[in-house]
Amino acid sequence: MSEKSLQHIDFSKVTITGGFWKKRQDLSRKITVKAVFDRFTETGRFAALNCDWTEGKPFQPHVYWDSDVAKWLEGAIYTWQKNPSDRLKKKIDKTIDTFLKNQTPEGYFNSHFQTQEQENRFKKMNDHELYCAGHWMEAAVAHYRATGDDRFINGLGRYVDYIIERFVEKKDTGFEVPGHEEIELALLKMYDATGDKKYLDLSLHFLNLRGVHPRALSEDHKHADLSHYAQNHAPVREQTEAVGHAVRAVYLYTAMADAAEKTGDETLKTACETLFRDITEKKMFISGSIGSSSKGEAFTVPYDLFNLVAYSETCASIGLIFFAQRMLKMSADSRYSDVIERALYNSVLTSTSLDGKSFYYENPQEVVPYLHTRDGGTSAIRWPKMLRSAVFSCSCCPPNIVRLIPALGDYICSTEGDTVYVHQYMQSEIDLGNGKMLNIDTKYPQNGKVTVTVKGGDCKLALRVPGWCTDHKYETVKGYTYLDAKDGQPITVDFPMKVRFFESRPEAVFNCGRCAVQRGPVLYCAEARDNGKNLRDLCIESRCRFKQGIHPELGVPTLTGKATRRVFEDETVLYREKSNARQKVDITLIPYYAMENRGEDEMLLWFQVK
Repeated sequence: MSEKSLQHIDFSKVTITGGFWKKRQDLSRKITVKAVFDRFTETGRFAALNCDWTEGKPFQPHVYWDSDVAKWLEGAIYTWQKNPSDRLKKKIDKTIDTFLKNQTPEGYFNSHFQTQEQENRFKKMNDHELYCAGHWMEAAVAHYRATGDDRFINGLGRYVDYIIERFVEKKDTGFEVPGHEEIELALLKMYDATGDKKYLDLSLHFLNLRGVHPRALSEDHKHADLSHYAQNHAPVREQTEAVGHAVRAVYLYTAMADAAEKTGDETLKTACETLFRDITEKKMFISGSIGSSSKGEAFTVPYDLFNLVAYSETCASIGLIFFAQRMLKMSADSRYSDVIERALYNSVLTSTSLDGKSFYYENPQEVVPYLHTRDGGTSAIRWPKMLRSAVFSCSCCPPNIVRLIPALGDYICSTEGDTVYVHQYMQSEIDLGNGKMLNIDTKYPQNGKVTVTVKGGDCKLALRVPGWCTDHKYETVKGYTYLDAKDGQPITVDFPMKVRFFESRPEAVFNCGRCAVQRGPVLYCAEARDNGKNLRDLCIESRCRFKQGIHPELGVPTLTGKATRRVFEDETVLYREKSNARQKVDITLIPYYAMENRGEDEMLLWFQVK
């Protein structure tokens, strides 16, 4: 481990005491955890763990169902850990007991393969066995850390022993490295929790083999070159561009960064830095979403940020947060914490409805409803769904939200020697260890005022100056301002939180001549329900003085101001000579995360600005 690594403060030592994110955590605890559990129960995902499905029964277990349940379980454990509940604990215990009961003598567990394809165990690279195993490992680590009970993590230890036997010792499997990355980062969590080097070694084994012997993903695709799709096109230390399936990619990069930090591998670290820049400088939507194309749920060419057809999977944004956090551990650079903030307040928040019960798999960056009926709705273009759903056939995103929100404390604070870093501004109390406590008092993102107090001793305090704040007064080093904190003496910073217009590089051609509206870390959008149809025709004055308010239907912040739109009185005319006539109109903007909560509606993020 690098001596200069930042030590993240675990969420178990953090209590979010109020404000914006406390409300979101309460919503997750009271509504979302149960909503996802109920939908997974109704669709047979929990019953599948009994491994007793036979032909003719309903709810045939799919190859990725185990991962859905495992992620829900991890999130439920985090939720219970911060807010103990007997009812939730019973669900957790039953899920774990069912898993342990139905493990094979070798430690193997997979509800799909155990009921349908015993003979194909570890034969199909793209059929999610090791991906599911990785998510069970993350849940087991969460359970062990929360309870001290080692039954579950020991059960996964037996599973890992079997994986080592098959993939490392016998080498009798149908593939060398996982198709969908996940187990690599999970093994590193197992290593952190147990100190057993076999987990580190197996993670490095899979990382070091990736791209060395590119192979087809499965027999079904044996003639297709899908190596880029699964980031298996080059050794990890030689990868310079984010390619292929976006979720797989950022899960891989997360493991790479974690391994680089643990081993001090500078070449691996350099590769991670290059990949992070490629994503955030060329392939990330302003909302923090990644993965432009529905074909392969994938990255494409640089600057392909076509808002209308953006794929932008929720899990990809969450994976980007994981990746950025691991990078932040190696270097106190606000580039990483800024990306975490951007994704949290925008793409991740947008993924979940305001009532906490339904979700986006793909997060729309712009919505024009009538285009979705093009060619009778059978267009080759895949349009993102306009409304959220309670559950999906591939329902990976809802449980990913369930495990992220209760563990938000993981992203707030780090230490390095006697320096305390504050990365995210959430009202909270943090146990720094050695008798020191940190208190953050703020209404962020309502305003940019933050008061930080350290109790139990003096220290150096490093506060992130948000990247969106360009008119601050603080001296910074890589985006952090360093201050001397005296025991018990509050330090207050204030980041001017005015409405700002952001534009993209000219290479991002779909945004040319347009600006996004942002206040603090929160993006704002317009919906036709508030502003009339044909939102792209709206033009905002650059000197517009927006007024803040609360939306009467949605209960979220609003920005209201003045704009213009063209006057087009003759409905029989498709084209005409340019006219300078403009109609003055009022414009109402809502946070992007609140979009499409009132039914299908036109939505716009990028505006003409005069």
